[in-house]
Amino acid sequence: MGAESGKEFEAQNPLQPGFIVNGRASSRLADTAPVESFDPRQELGADELRILYHTEAQAKRRKDARPGLWIAVAIYVLFSVSDLMLIPDVAAYTITARFAVGLTALLVLEAQLRRGAATKWLDLTCAAAIIFGYIGWLYPASMGADRESVAYYMVFGTIFMMSANLFFTFSFKVSIITSTIILCILYVVNYFVPASMTYKMVFGTFYVSCFTFTSYVNWKLNEERYNVFLNALEAKIQHKEATERGKALLRLSRTDPLTGLENRRAIDEKLRDYWSDWQKLGNGFAAILIDVDFFKKFNDCYGHQEGDRCLIHVANALSDLIKNYNGSIGRYGGEEFIVLARMDKKDQVAELAEAICRTVENLALTHELRRDGISIVTASVGAAFTRKQTGAKLEKIIHEADRALYLAKASGRNCARLFDPTDPQSSDESENLAALLKIAIAQDLVSLVYQPIQDVASGRFEAVEALMRLKMLDGTLVPPSLFIPVAERTGAILELGRWAIRTVCAELLVDDHVRTVSVNVSPIQLKTPGFAASVATILGETGVTGNRLAFEITEGLEMEMHSDILRCISDLKLLGIRIWLDDFGTGFAGLSWLRLIDFDTVKIDRSFLHDCGTPKGMAMLQDIIALVRNRGHKILVEGVETDEQIALMRTFGIDKIQGFRVGRPVPAANYQAKRGVQKRPFLRSVG
Repeated sequence: MGAESGKEFEAQNPLQPGFIVNGRASSRLADTAPVESFDPRQELGADELRILYHTEAQAKRRKDARPGLWIAVAIYVLFSVSDLMLIPDVAAYTITARFAVGLTALLVLEAQLRRGAATKWLDLTCAAAIIFGYIGWLYPASMGADRESVAYYMVFGTIFMMSANLFFTFSFKVSIITSTIILCILYVVNYFVPASMTYKMVFGTFYVSCFTFTSYVNWKLNEERYNVFLNALEAKIQHKEATERGKALLRLSRTDPLTGLENRRAIDEKLRDYWSDWQKLGNGFAAILIDVDFFKKFNDCYGHQEGDRCLIHVANALSDLIKNYNGSIGRYGGEEFIVLARMDKKDQVAELAEAICRTVENLALTHELRRDGISIVTASVGAAFTRKQTGAKLEKIIHEADRALYLAKASGRNCARLFDPTDPQSSDESENLAALLKIAIAQDLVSLVYQPIQDVASGRFEAVEALMRLKMLDGTLVPPSLFIPVAERTGAILELGRWAIRTVCAELLVDDHVRTVSVNVSPIQLKTPGFAASVATILGETGVTGNRLAFEITEGLEMEMHSDILRCISDLKLLGIRIWLDDFGTGFAGLSWLRLIDFDTVKIDRSFLHDCGTPKGMAMLQDIIALVRNRGHKILVEGVETDEQIALMRTFGIDKIQGFRVGRPVPAANYQAKRGVQKRPFLRSVG
């Protein structure tokens, strides 16, 4: 088979790797059996494998032809020394023949390589070089006067037979034909050599034995080469499949399963890159938040399936729009999208924000349940733009875009607003929250609620998680997503954290109302000198042992590889406090922290459980569970809301679960009325 036919086969090769489209593998290799189970001998026919083998063998023979023939010719010419010693009277003729044949063979081969001749012609040239090399030496050698020396010297003809079978990697057919021709010539010469019958019988038997042995070894070598080819092919396919699946898994982890846009994790990473370029190079960018107006009412009116279709239509339209601005768009959660785009002027940001509004409006998706006089789906847009400011942080631009989005909604929706720091309406409320946090403990504005954590195997409450709540002076609740970042930025989290630990011990642990309470701990607390000592003081004052507490650390942007954090965690573990990794899979440091810290429990973020409705979402959750389990940590899955999810957790062998189906956050009084650990009756009926 020539080079052209090899290319033709490659175009039809069933082993070409499949393409990945929107995170879905298109080839049967990527969609079916796991990597370890693929066997080309079972998947492909013998003819297909032989064709592929011959194609690869041709490539190798083509590569080895030049060095192989040059070496063979060099050895062939060096045997001139033997000619001078054994048949000196005709040595001049044999040596001349050696050089003539060798040089001719090399010139022909080089010309073929230059013209790109097919591999079979290269093989024939090498085979012809062996045959004519033997004849070219044999004819003048047989004319020597010393007939006895000539007779014994003829035995060296078996070297040419060995070359055909063992030195060159011809196909078995070419090797047999070449060595058979050499054998026939040997027998003809053996017949005419003036020697005794015993000589002829002995060396005739030797020639046949040599032919049989070298042919058998050649056959075995060809079989072994074929087996090596099959093993290498299987390994290559497995490597390709594993690589493609790894890429698909990475894309899946960064892709929203509903819309196909980038998910929050991917956008957060891109946001960090944009921010880094802004800080180092001054490349400004815009962050734009988009919220589909009255989407809950849309779901109530048309159902969740239509709601999903609505989000897909909006996502596709916005994605097409953002391509024109060389930006990125992702789904930030629910009906909220985010756009990041490199821009130099505020006018450009305002233009893009307005274009986003009009693009959604032009879709004209019916929305009849609205009460604002508009009967189609619209979107509110809030945009923020990088600007020079002291103490600027990555989260700042998102917060500003969120404030602008709030103003867009307050302005009647279906409009865009650009954050303006000089506008009193869009000023940052963090200063008000910072002032509120200073008096929160003294004014009894902060409190704790507790959400149960259940052991899957026994059905018993193993622990509860303490969650902080803050209310304003008029009683309005402030979401933790607003006041926690402010508390961390201002340092109020330190006092709030100590208060939370003391309150947990006093409300539930001192009188053994629950076995274990987990408390969220900020990286700011862990980096603060003396934090572990303050915890030890609280434990000593309340008489609670450290093994009754678990501290939850959330992976995130601010979770740096800080030596003070690692030292503090080590000190806390000496107190007996358990260290949990919270919201695993949503941040950036999870795998690194798993390597550095021996967590007692890893909490898998609720988003992975809620994505289990699709095969890829289920596969993603299983992969994460396997990763954590291989590290030896206990696993807690958040967001369990149905009996089916509980059954799934039992199937996966999860240690603990948490969510509304297990129990909602409630005040300490609900636990103070009970002693010990209660068993949840609904788990008994869940198979």
